[in-house]
Amino acid sequence: MICKPLLALLLMMVPVACGSVQQERTPIFNGSDLSGWQAPQYPQCWLAQDGILTVTNNAERKGENLNTIKSYRDFVCQVDFKFGEGTVDSGIFLRNNSEQIQIGISGSLKRDLTASPYIPGKGYPVEAEGVAELLRPNDWNTLRIRAVGKTYTTWLNGEEVMNYTSESAIEEGPLGIQLHGGREMTIHYRNIGVKELPRASGARLPTPPK
Repeated sequence: MICKPLLALLLMMVPVACGSVQQERTPIFNGSDLSGWQAPQYPQCWLAQDGILTVTNNAERKGENLNTIKSYRDFVCQVDFKFGEGTVDSGIFLRNNSEQIQIGISGSLKRDLTASPYIPGKGYPVEAEGVAELLRPNDWNTLRIRAVGKTYTTWLNGEEVMNYTSESAIEEGPLGIQLHGGREMTIHYRNIGVKELPRASGARLPTPPK
């Protein structure tokens, strides 16, 4: 049986341990500007203010991806997002501007596919499960994405909803936030962070084409 002083000490250590795990994730959005990100072609579409990145189409409804300067291999990326006005079609690109985890309405399927992978040539090969019950349309949501080798796993508001292995996944590259063109939409992001993971010895992926 655990003595009372030892039990009290263990209970005191729990918040510290949980906090240390949270701190391991490195913020990649500082909340006030786009430092650490490649300069966008349409800067008016990316407003960084008061800890929130507001992404909205301009009058010409142009679209683009906001990519990190740094490249990543294996990682866990976590973001908070909140839908704004319009038909939101956004997502997080993984190592390139091809494969992504969808956030919002798919332009091709005309329905919400949040936390599902979009793979060029395959569309949405799998769909995240239980999203309708987990998604908060009018409030902040938390999406966590783990990319290890060719395998992508997603969690929505703390629940695992998708696991998929992409044969076309590449070795290394930037992360990106999508602003889909041809839309009238707004989405808000905050608390964008990444934890880099060690690659298993000998594990290699295809390198991106030149």
